[in-house]
Amino acid sequence: MKILITGANGFLGYYLVEQLLQKKIPVIATGKGECRLPFTHDLNFQWLTMDFTDPFSIHDVFENIKPDVVIHSGAMSKPDECEMDQMKAYLVNVEGTVQLLINSEELKSFFVFLSTDFVFDGKRGMYSEEDVPDPVNYYGRTKLEAEEAVKEYGHDWAIVRTVLVYGKNHSGHNNLLKIVREKLEKGEEYSVFDDQVRTPTYVEDLAKGIISIIEKKARGVFHLSGKDILSPYQMTIKTAEHLKLDSSVIKKVTAVSFSQPAKRPLKTGLIIDKARKELGYEPISFEEGLKKTFS
Repeated sequence: MKILITGANGFLGYYLVEQLLQKKIPVIATGKGECRLPFTHDLNFQWLTMDFTDPFSIHDVFENIKPDVVIHSGAMSKPDECEMDQMKAYLVNVEGTVQLLINSEELKSFFVFLSTDFVFDGKRGMYSEEDVPDPVNYYGRTKLEAEEAVKEYGHDWAIVRTVLVYGKNHSGHNNLLKIVREKLEKGEEYSVFDDQVRTPTYVEDLAKGIISIIEKKARGVFHLSGKDILSPYQMTIKTAEHLKLDSSVIKKVTAVSFSQPAKRPLKTGLIIDKARKELGYEPISFEEGLKKTFS
């Protein structure tokens, strides 16, 4: 079984590659630039430069590799950037997914697409796979449109929605907890939302859940997130307590008092009962995730 991963240089990509190689599964890691992953010594690892918005680039890689599974984790995922550059967001998140699906179709590859809680409107929170999406920003709209394209795919597919992923960062990209630590260590004031609700996801749990989907050939939509319901403010306070840093510089803000280009859904959070039942998915607590993140 050969698995091709898009966005492999990214935060989640590192853990997907690491866990697959631990299982001795051949991995074709792809990204637009040079490889930043430390696995080049592994005989089951291969890096290929591929721009998934370029049909010719995808075609050349797929014709050469013929992957059995495609994990599409690459995306333009910052909501504000998507809102301000909607043309690029559509090209990357929608058209890129469609091009990958077209090439996967010829090979009958199992297609696994990484999506987001931002496909929901956030009016009530704790969404199941059966709830009807209704995004409130352009990022969410592009991911929902990509989901709809995946659902039209003629062979096996799975959609994985997740929430606010955190953990030890090997890729150089920022995530909430890394930013919080940097701000606290410098004693800089940091404004964090307290009127938003999420189920933050430990990155290694997410990677394990995705690999379980592949191993079980589980099809359909799956919610993979953490089990603790927290606001970003609560997350930062818990982080400060864990690191024994002064939390007085953390300031509560609300959507009304703090404007951003992209509107955020207030209450998301995902119900993970289906993943628990069908995949054996069992995420660690946020406190355990903190220990692993800063170990």
